[in-house]
Parts: sequence; C-alpha cells; structure tokens
Amino acid sequence: MHQLVTALGVVNSVIFVVLAAVAVRRWRRKRDRAAGWLALSFLALGLILTFGRLMPEHPHGFVLGGLLRFEIELLVLFPYLGYRFATGFVPPSRRLQRVVGLLTIGLSIWTFALPSVPASGDSRPSGFLVYLLAFLVHWTLLSVVVITRLWRAGRGQPSVARIRMRMLSFASAALTVAIIGSTLTSDPHSTGSAVVQSLALLSGVAFLLGLEPPQLVRSSWRAPEQLRLQEAIRGLMTLATTRVEVAQRVLGPVAALVGARAARIYDTEGNILAQQWVPDETDGIDPVRVEEPGVVLDVWTSPYAPFFGEDELRTLHTVAALSGIALDRVRLFEQEHQSRLALERANELMTNFVALAAHELRTPVTTVHGFVQTLNHLGDRLAESQKDELRLALEQQTARMAALVEQLLDLSRLDAEAVEVKPQELDLRQRLEDVVAVAAGSRLADVRVEVVGPAVAVVDPSIVDHIVTNLVTNALRYGQAPVLVSAVVDGGQVRISVEDAGPGVASEIEETLFERFTRAGVARDRVAGTGLGLAIARAYARAHSGDLRYERGQPEGARFVVELPTSGLI
Repeated sequence: MHQLVTALGVVNSVIFVVLAAVAVRRWRRKRDRAAGWLALSFLALGLILTFGRLMPEHPHGFVLGGLLRFEIELLVLFPYLGYRFATGFVPPSRRLQRVVGLLTIGLSIWTFALPSVPASGDSRPSGFLVYLLAFLVHWTLLSVVVITRLWRAGRGQPSVARIRMRMLSFASAALTVAIIGSTLTSDPHSTGSAVVQSLALLSGVAFLLGLEPPQLVRSSWRAPEQLRLQEAIRGLMTLATTRVEVAQRVLGPVAALVGARAARIYDTEGNILAQQWVPDETDGIDPVRVEEPGVVLDVWTSPYAPFFGEDELRTLHTVAALSGIALDRVRLFEQEHQSRLALERANELMTNFVALAAHELRTPVTTVHGFVQTLNHLGDRLAESQKDELRLALEQQTARMAALVEQLLDLSRLDAEAVEVKPQELDLRQRLEDVVAVAAGSRLADVRVEVVGPAVAVVDPSIVDHIVTNLVTNALRYGQAPVLVSAVVDGGQVRISVEDAGPGVASEIEETLFERFTRAGVARDRVAGTGLGLAIARAYARAHSGDLRYERGQPEGARFVVELPTSGLI
C-alpha cells in the first residue's frame, strides 16, 4: 500500500505541475483575466505539491516552519483563485464577493498567526482543530460556488464548451473531496490515503481535459455540431439559390457551433440577409464580429465562449469564408439570370417593334404605293385637278407615316427604359400655350389654357410636350370643343388636365383605355388614329415617376389628368 500511495503521489505531482505549466502557457497566449486567475490557481497547486514532496515529515526551525505556513497559505488561496476564475465571466453579487474576500483574508492572517502546525501523526490542539474546520468551510464554500457555476453555465453551450466546463466542475468536486479526506486520514500509507490520492489523480485528469483537451478528444465531443455544420455547408454550396437562402442555411448551425443566443448575417453592402433573436442595442451587449470577403457575421455568444470555445470561434472564420464563396456564386447566378432576362426582353421588344411597325405601316404604305402607281401609269389621262388631289393625298399619307414612325420610336425608347428625364425650371403657362399652338394648329381657337396659382414648375419640358400634345390631339380628334388645358402646382407635384366637351369614353373600353391600339372616343371607328397616343402619354408620365389617369367630365366629356413630381428628380 505504501508503494501505491507513493506512486500515486508522484503521478499527481507530475500531473498538477503539468497543469500549472499548461495554465501559464494559456494565459501567456490569451492574456485575459479568466486565464490569469486559472493560471495562478494551478500554479499555486503545483507549488503545493512540489513543497509537499520536498518538505520533511517533521519540519523544524524558522525557515521550514515559514515554508510550511506558506504551503498552507497556498492551500487557502487555491480555492479562492478558482472562485475568481469561475466568477470572472459573470460577476457574483456584491454580498457574496464581500463574504468570500473577508473569509480569505481572515483565514490567511490566521494561517501565519498559528502558534504551531502539528506534523502528520502528531496530536492536534483544539485551536488548530478550529482552524482546520474554518479551512474546510472556506474550501468547501468556494468549491461549491465553483462547481455550481461551471456546471450550470454549461447548459445551452455547444458540446465542447459544455463538456469542458463540466470537467472542471467535476474536477473541483473530486479535489474538494480529496482535500477533506486527507484531513481525516492520519496514516499517510493507509487505504484511505490511497483513495485520497486516487481522487486527486482523477481530479487532475479531469482538470487537464477541461483546460486543454487533446484535439482528437475535442473532435469527438464536437461531432453533433460538426455534422450539422457539414450538412449546412453542403446545402449552401449545392442547394441554396438565393443570398437569403444561403444565410438562412448557415445561420442556425453557426449559432449552435458557438452556443450563440443571437446571430445576424450581412452582405458586403450592409444588408441583413438573415438573423435570429438579436438583443436590443440598449442592452449594451457587443457581438463577436467575423468579417470575410463577401459576408459579415455577428454572433452574440455567452461570456464563457471566448475561453471554452476558442476553436469554435476560429471555425466561424472558415464558415464565413465558405458563406462568402456561396454568396458570390449566387450573386453571379443572379447576374447571369438578369442578363438572360434582359436579353430575352430585348429580343421581345425588337420582335414587338417589328410586328407593330409592319401592322401600322401596312395601310399608309399600300395607299402611297397605289397613288404612285396611278400617277405613273395614268398620269397623262388625269386632269390637273385630279393630280392635285393625288398629291394632297400623298402628302397626308406620308405625314401620317412620319407621325406613326415617331410614335413607334417613342414606344421603343419607353419599352427599353431609355428615356432620360431632365427636369428644369419652366414657365407652365408659356410652355402649355406653345404646345397647344402646335398641337391644335388651325383649331387653336377651340382650346383654352388656364394655370392656377404659381406658374413655375421643375419638370422635364420634353416629357410635358409629348404628353400634352397627345392629350390635346386626342381631345380634338375624339371629343368636342371647347377643350380646356389647365395646370396647377400643388406641393411637390404639377397636375395638368385636358378636358373636352364630347360624349366621353365608352364605358366598355375604360379598363383598356391606356392599352395599345385602344381608341379613346365613341367615334373611334370613324376617326383616323393608331390608338397609341394614350399608351405613349402614360408611359412618358411614368418615366417621370408620375402617372396619367382618366376621369369622366362633369356633366359630360372626358378628362385626362397627368401628375408629375416637381422635386427629387434633379
């Protein structure tokens, strides 16, 4: 039994010295407060075991007595340092902090004030027994705080962090039992001493696994989250077809990987692609931010994550990089899709334009061709008056063709969204009078222009010209005189209306009034026209971020109202 206890003691000394070295190395690497407290606690424990191996069984003299008290003081400080580590993530109440501090200071003073420290096997005075009881209460109280905090904090953490925290919790419990058992064992070579040394060995191994588990062990602990993460990466690389879908597929596994209670994913423009519960900005909780080309991750982790989940936090960079690649892939796909749609739209517009031009130009071209043939073949048989009529008819048909071509070109530009809007300040009254003079021609007397309120507006004059020309032409062609063109500048828009005194628009075509080839008036079958004017007018209005609508006149007639914004376009 003596050899077993001795061997276990040597192994324990080695393990706890290694623990001290690992903790110090970790602190030097991280330089954070929690790592510092942990390094001090294990350094104290390593010194305790070293002194215990070197100290004689019956120390005498001032120097050895001082070293013995220093060793006992390290035993007093070890649970306190562990307590500071466990409470460094989430601070305890001030009352508990005060009680623990006073207990530790009082016990430290008492340690150096002891008259003597009995050796193993010697009788223990009542004063020393009281000190020993206080020592056990202090150690047990602090150990219980450490055990409880680390065990509870492991809830909701990812597998690696949870197991590491609970390993430290178990190790603290085992060491506490070993310390209590050592005070109750008088024979250092008994079975009880072997049990105490075995508990200390178990505690040391658990401390090592909690503090610095081997990579192979971490990988086995991380298997559940790793499997889910691999599935998410496979999905975002093969199945995700939109940027939002990429973000949603990776968000849950990322949060689970680091035990994050909240997470958010942005693209490079700062747009939120996906998120799960995010704390209010007033909470003052800062997220861990990971930035990689094409993506930004914000994760709100627990306070324990930076210490126990450092590997997982590093994995976030890998996941973010892969997400950025997936987002780039989706972005390229979307761009290709948009280019394909744009090409299809261009082909459709070209086909429609050719069909429209062929349909509308057929009649005037046939008419002109017939008139030219008549002049060529029968010109010498026609009277001069008949030739004049043919020439006038040719002029009218060519003018109609020119107007039709201009309308077709307008439609082509509007369909292709190639109309550039250039607002500028203009005098509405003067502009409308000029447009009406050209559009009405010989019927100028049938049209009246009226501007209410301010006459200055900031709009595109060419678009106003196109719209008003079409509306006045329609009013004179399909309606009846008089025609009123009125305008008012109201707040941020200019409202122009064109109203005639005719019978109005037939009710059966009101819904299709602004579609191509719809003729506006009841006399549409008896009056020439292409049925494109209103479609063009509305398209110009909408290109100007406005609109054109139809209203029934009171008591009769047709009223067309165009509204154009006068601000925000320059």
